[in-house]
Amino acid sequence: MKPFDNRTFCTLLLVWSFSLPAANLPSDWQYDQSFTIATAGLTKLSLPLETLDAARPALEDLRLFDDAGNEVPFVIERPVPTVKIVRTVKSFQVTMQSRATVITIETGLTQPLDTITLETPALDFLKPVRIEASADGRIWQTLAPGQPVFRQPNGASRLQLTFASGIWAWLRLTVADEHSKPIPFTGARVHTTVTESAPVEWKAGLISERHENPSETRLSLNLGAANLDVASVQIVTDEPLFSRPVTLAVPQVSESAIREQPITQGTVFRIAVEGQAASENLSVPLEQRVRSRELLLLIKNENNPPLPIKSVRIERRPVYLVFLAKQAGAFHLLTGNEHCPAPKYDLAALGMNLKSVAVTGVKFSAADNPNYRAPEVLAGVSTGGAPLDVSAWNFRKPVRVTRNGAQQIELDSDILAQARLGFDDLRLVQDGKQIPYILEHTSISRALKPTVTTLTDAKEKNLSRWALKLPHAQLPITHFRCTAKTTLFEREFLLYEDLADSRGAAYRLNLGGARWIHKPDQAARGFEVALRRPLESDTFIVQTDNGDNPPVELENFEVTYPVTRILFKAGAEAPVFLYYGNLRVAAPSYDLSLVADQLLAAEKFTAPLSAPEQLKGSAADLSRQPGAGGVVFWGILAVVVVVLLAIIARLLPKVAPPPS
Repeated sequence: MKPFDNRTFCTLLLVWSFSLPAANLPSDWQYDQSFTIATAGLTKLSLPLETLDAARPALEDLRLFDDAGNEVPFVIERPVPTVKIVRTVKSFQVTMQSRATVITIETGLTQPLDTITLETPALDFLKPVRIEASADGRIWQTLAPGQPVFRQPNGASRLQLTFASGIWAWLRLTVADEHSKPIPFTGARVHTTVTESAPVEWKAGLISERHENPSETRLSLNLGAANLDVASVQIVTDEPLFSRPVTLAVPQVSESAIREQPITQGTVFRIAVEGQAASENLSVPLEQRVRSRELLLLIKNENNPPLPIKSVRIERRPVYLVFLAKQAGAFHLLTGNEHCPAPKYDLAALGMNLKSVAVTGVKFSAADNPNYRAPEVLAGVSTGGAPLDVSAWNFRKPVRVTRNGAQQIELDSDILAQARLGFDDLRLVQDGKQIPYILEHTSISRALKPTVTTLTDAKEKNLSRWALKLPHAQLPITHFRCTAKTTLFEREFLLYEDLADSRGAAYRLNLGGARWIHKPDQAARGFEVALRRPLESDTFIVQTDNGDNPPVELENFEVTYPVTRILFKAGAEAPVFLYYGNLRVAAPSYDLSLVADQLLAAEKFTAPLSAPEQLKGSAADLSRQPGAGGVVFWGILAVVVVVLLAIIARLLPKVAPPPS
C-alpha cells in the first residue's frame, strides 16, 4: 500500500475535523449551517435563502460560532439603493400646436435626473411623448423619440417617463395629438438619478396556484423562503400588446383569521403607439421585506382575456454577514430560537467601510452536523383540543386526511349554505376532541351555474325577467355575470329576491343593479353586478325594462362566491370530521392563532371533504328558510281559528226550525 504523504494526511485531517460537531454549541438553537473559510481576516458572506427562511424576520436569533464553540461578533448589511429626490418642477408651461401639445419645463435641479412624472386629470388616453433636454433653454437634444403615457378605464396608467441621466436645467415634452384629441396637463415632478445602486439577485417565483376569477387573474407565488427583501416582481409573457393594473398582496393574520393584505400596486404593459417601437414595463417595484413564503400577484383583466404568463421572476436584495475571522477553518451559523434577544456586539474591530469588502463565496451545509434533525411542522402545536358534545350540530362531513402535518380544507357550497354567516359554528373533531383551526379568507372566486327560467307577465310585457335558482339557499354570492346575444341596447338591470316575512307578507329585497350599454362594435359583451348582500333564499330575479325596444336576450348566467379555507394540523391515525349547522353556539377561541404565521408558512396538504351526513331533524332547518316561519305561523293560526269556530258553534243556542 502506498504510504500517505503530508498533503494527503492534512487533507483527510481537515475533512475529518470538519465533519465533527463544534464544541460547546448552545442547544437552544434549532438549526446549524456549517461553512469553512480558507483565510483569516475580514469576511463578507451572502446569507443563503435557507438561513433567511429559518431565522426570525429581523435575524434576531442569528448567531455565529467558530469550530471551538466561541461566539463570533458580526454585523448584518442590507444594501438598498439611494433614495431619489422627487421635487415639483420650478416652472411648467404648456403650448398648444396644431397636432401636438408642447410642455416646457424648468427643472430647478442641479443634480443629475433621469425621470419625470406628468400630472393630468384626463381619464382615458394613450399618447407618445418626445423628450428633449437643454442646459440653457435654447439648444435642445433628443433623449427619447416616443415614450407612451396613458391612463386606461381599467385603472392601468403610466405617467412616468425615463431618459438618459444628466444635469438638465430644461426639459421639453412634445405630446402627439395627431390621432386623438389633446388632453390637459397640470404639472410635473422630476426625480434625481440614483447615485448608488444596490446589488440584486434574480430567482424564479414558483407559481403554486393559478385562479382565473371574474375579471382577475390570481397567482400564488412560492418564493422558496420567508423574510426575503424583494425589490420587484417581473412577469414573463409573449402577449404582444396589453396593459393591466397589478396588485401585490401577502397573507396576513388579522383578528384570529388570515386575510390578504395588499402591499403595493403598479401597471404592467407592452404598448406601441403611432408607429413607434413597442415600449414595455413588465415589473412591479416593491422594495419590501416579505415575511411570508407566499406572495400573491393579482392582475386585473376587466373584460380582456387573461394574460398568457409563462413565468414570474423575483428580484431580491441579498443580505450580507460581515465578521472578522481570527483564523481559517469551520464556522457555524445558528438560527431557530424564538425567544432569544437580538445580539449586541462591540464592533470596533470592524470600523471600516464594509461596502468595500468583497463577498466571499462559501458552501453552506447542514448535513455535516450528525445531531441535526429537521423539526416537525408546528412541533409545539397539539392536534387535540377540548372535548366536544356534537349533539347540537345538524351536519358533518368526513375529512380525508392521508398524511400527518399541516392541512387545508376549502369550504364547499354545502357548508357555505348551512353554516352560519361568520362560520362561528364550524368545528373540526377527531376522537371526540376539537382540532384547533384558523380561517383563511382568500381573493379566490368559485363560479356556480344557476338554473335559469325566463319569466313572462302578460300585464307587464315591457319587462324581461329571469329567475336564477341556486343549489342552496343563503349562499354568500358576491357577483352575478352574464353575456348578451343582443348586440345593441342600453338597459338598467335590477337584481332582487321575492321573500316573505314572519307573518307571510311578501316583500322584495333589492340585491343591486347597474346600467349596461352595448354597441355592435364592442368586442366584449360581458356584464357583471356586485351583490350588496348575501342571498336569503335559493332564487333571485334579474329584471330589466325594455321600454319600446324588443326584449334583450341574455345567456351564460353565472354567480361567484369567495373561497374560504380552514388551516389546521392533524394526523391520519383517526377519522376527522367537520361539523356545521348550529345556530346558537359561540365562535371558538383557539391558542393556535398565536402561531398562525407558522401555520401559514408551513407546507400544507389538501384535505378533501366527503359527502354530508345529516345528524338530526331535517336537512331543511325551518329557522333558516325565508318565509318558513310565516308558513308555520299561518298554519297554526288556521288550526286555532277552526277550533274556535267549532267551539263557538257548539255554544250558540240552537234555533228551532220554523213551523211548516
